[in-house]
Parts: sequence; C-alpha cells; structure tokens
Amino acid sequence: MLDRRTMIKGAGATVGVAMSARSYGRIKGANDRVHVAVVGVNGRGQAHMSAFSKLPNVAVTYLVDCDSAVLAKRAAASAERGFPVKTERDYRRLLDRKVVDVVTVATPDFSHVKIATDAMDAGHHVYCEKPVGIAPAEGEAMIAVQKRTGRKLQIGNQQRSSPETRQLAERIKAGELGHVYEAQAWYGIARKPIGRGRPVPPPANLDWDLWQGPRPRAAYRSNLVPYNWHWVWQYGTGEICNNAMHEIDVARWLMGLAYPKEVAARGSRQFFTNDDWEMYDAMALDLAYEGDRMIRWDGQSGNAMPRFGRGRGVLLLGTKGSAVVDRNGFEIYDREGKQTRAVSAAATSETTGTVGEGVLDVYHAGNLVDVIRGKAASLNSPIEEAHISTTICHLGNMAYRTNRALTVEGATGRPSNAEAMKLWAVDYEPGWELKA
Repeated sequence: MLDRRTMIKGAGATVGVAMSARSYGRIKGANDRVHVAVVGVNGRGQAHMSAFSKLPNVAVTYLVDCDSAVLAKRAAASAERGFPVKTERDYRRLLDRKVVDVVTVATPDFSHVKIATDAMDAGHHVYCEKPVGIAPAEGEAMIAVQKRTGRKLQIGNQQRSSPETRQLAERIKAGELGHVYEAQAWYGIARKPIGRGRPVPPPANLDWDLWQGPRPRAAYRSNLVPYNWHWVWQYGTGEICNNAMHEIDVARWLMGLAYPKEVAARGSRQFFTNDDWEMYDAMALDLAYEGDRMIRWDGQSGNAMPRFGRGRGVLLLGTKGSAVVDRNGFEIYDREGKQTRAVSAAATSETTGTVGEGVLDVYHAGNLVDVIRGKAASLNSPIEEAHISTTICHLGNMAYRTNRALTVEGATGRPSNAEAMKLWAVDYEPGWELKA
C-alpha cells in the first residue's frame, strides 16, 4: 500500500515554478485576478472552493446554491478564513456578472450541462464536474456550445492532472509494460440504505423547483436530497457515472483507446433490496476493443473490500509487465509479479469520499487557469475526451437497462440497439431546454 502522506504543500509548490514578474506581466491578462463563482457548494463544490482558493492571483468571489442554509454555512466558513464571498441562490442571476471569469459546476449530474452551457454562452470559462450530463446527447450539446463560444471548458477528471499518472503514461508510451492488452478497474464502498421516502413539502431552505432545474417536475420526497438522488433514475446516473468514469477515463487514456466495439453490463441489487434504491448496487462492466483489448470495471456500492490496498484504482496488464495506479501514485511489476518501481504522490487526494478533495483538484484547477492566462497550451481534460468517457459509462447503464450487450459505432459511440438509443437523450422541463 502506498505511503499516504496528507500534508498539502503551499500554493506555489503545487501549481508550478513561479515566473518572474516581468515575464509574467507580458502574458495578456496575467496581472488580472481571476474571479471564480462556485455553483453547488454542499458536496463536491467544497473541493472547488478549496482548490481555486489555493491558486496564485485567483479568488473565489461568488457561491451559488439553491439551499439557503448550505449557502449561508459555506459563506460564513469562507469569511472566517478571511475570504468573504457574495452569494446567489439562482445561478442565472450570476450569468451577466462580468466580474466573474470562471464558473465551476458541482451540482447534481442532471444540471451540469445546462449550467455549463449557459455560463459559456454568457462569456464565462467553465470548470464542470463529471459526468458530462445525464445522457450522451447532453455531451454532444456541450461540445457544440464550447466550439461555438470558444470558452475554456475543463471537465473534472482530475486524475488527468496527476504528475504521477502522467509519469506512468510516459513510461507506458516508452514501452515499459510492453503491449497493454487489458485494464481491470474497480471501486468499492459500503454505502448505507436510503430507506423509504415519502412525499412531503420541501424544506423552507430548499428551492425545490430550482434544484430540479432541467428535469421534468416531480414531487419532493423525504430521502432524495442531498445525495440519494444518485440511485434514482429520474435524477441519477448510478455508480458507473458517479465513480467508474474516473477509472475508465484513466484506463483508456493510458491505453490510447476511445470507444469500444461492444459494451456488456451485468448488474444486480444485492444490498439495497428493501428501500427506494432503484439501480444496481453491484456491477461488472466489460468494454471490448479491437485487437482483443479489454477494459473491465467492477463496482461495489455495498462492499468496500480493497484491492491492492486501494478502494479504487486501475490494474494495467501488459506483455512485459503490469502497473497499478490510483490518484495517489503507481507501482510497476514485472511478468513474475515482482515490484520494480513504486511512486507515491507528495500530497494525497481523497479516493472514496463524497467530496473527493485533494491536491489533484489544485493541479486540475491550476491547469484551467494556466490555459486561460496563456501559460499552458492545452487542457488536461477537454470536453471531447470527457464526453467519450461519460458516454461509455452511459452505455453501461443502457446495456444494464435493456439487458443487452451493445454493439457500438466507433466514431460516435452510438449503440446499434434501438431500445438503447431511446436513452441517448432525455426530456426537459419547458423553459429549461439546452441550446446547442
């Protein structure tokens, strides 16, 4: 198991070597502070607040949340740390604020694309959490809006900014593992039951209409908010989009793969059979690629048994050796299974918690800011790449829901199965439609 050192170094150490004042000033806009608005601050948004606040000459100036109690709590905590912020309950009131340079999106999955595309249309750069929407058509719309507006759009696959994972990518490219023919990925956590909810009036502090955003309206239930919506098809995308996307994204990046030719999913409900949990809680996902290459993901929502001492990660199998990688480092083994190299991150990131905070957030946010300022040439997780990884996860849900192995079109990711294609797009609440 890797040495999990938890001390995060100062901002200067985490975001790169400082430039001289004169060379830095030659970059257009470099001397201007980047102002950030974080939309959705109850869960993952806390990591956004922390990461952007650690970057040089960057300030989180707005917090947005449709829950007034959460909003007040986060604003008070920020003020106590010496970073006063302004607040809004409705993100749409923020869009015309020219003092905002970057909008970050950490709301539930179903509102990611609507908020992100509205922000880009209003002239803001965007950092948007994964997954890219609740259906593949939303990713297609996000790509179209990004291309039309030219705004910078970073998707929250933060491991793509890991120096250690990027080092492993270079070693694989140099042939250290030989031909990498298979990746085995996993995620395990012992989630709790969500119980039986009942229709009740929403709490006074929650704007239920605004929380639902683009989803067709439904009655509030007592056990949906703030997190259990993940396991209800009306709002959620399951453990595949919630967590598999990270490891599938890493696996196909390191293997140089895009869409598979076939997707098969074997899911079941083993733990949460007497409550409102609608989805699988155990899943085996197989992605078959040309050339007899394979990516497999095993997801356990009720069983936290670790593998290689990790609650999540990727095992890469090659003809010369193997590697195990997660957010906090990697190990390389020869064909006999003897460890030949181990690299640990100098500062760690959370792996199985709901906030997922860590140094990778700082690196990933820093990459976006560097691209905006012209200090970096490209984003580490552009929308085109994140859309492929998200769509693969959606295909896993489609295969599960149709009980069919899906043949996939290589250029677009679209399945040939007509029933699966009915899940390619979703309906919207009138007035909340996407503008591509």
